[in-house]
Amino acid sequence: MAKTIDLELTRAEVEVIELEARLRVVPMNDTQLSDALKAALAAKKERLAKLRTQHAAASRPNRGALDGDAAKKPLPLHATRRAPLKRSVPQRPKAKSAK
Repeated sequence: MAKTIDLELTRAEVEVIELEARLRVVPMNDTQLSDALKAALAAKKERLAKLRTQHAAASRPNRGALDGDAAKKPLPLHATRRAPLKRSVPQRPKAKSAK
């Protein structure tokens, strides 16, 4: 199963990276800009944490359980682990010897 891409989560991660980069190049004597960027970065990080928890909750497998107790049960072992794939190597046909 392919992972789904949450565009809002991805965009929030990019915004945090951009703010961190902008904060690194703020002139030392511009405390007002520095403080504003730090406040914005804190807000963006908080939003990013919320989006990550929402995304993690949404990507959990839905087993069709209707009541809360059944949803808390762990997945059966056969559903959580995949058996290793057996790969067979095709055999080459034996060369006929000339007699």
